Amino acid sequence: MPIAVNLDVMLEKRNMKSNELAEIIGITTANLSILKTGKAKAIRFSTLEAICRALDCQPSDILEYTKD
Repeated sequence: MPIAVNLDVMLEKRNMKSNELAEIIGITTANLSILKTGKAKAIRFSTLEAICRALDCQPSDILEYTKD
């Protein structure tokens, strides 16, 4: 898939656990796991905004386009 999800990298940089982020942004840990593993087909802008706010980062820190 040409879109890589680097959420684990940002969580590590911020010393935050997945369950902590899920609680802060108001989604289930299962849905966050789907996003982290790159299995999500889409992400709502409101969810992306909440993640960026919680991790103090930009969308490009989380999502990366790579050519196949």
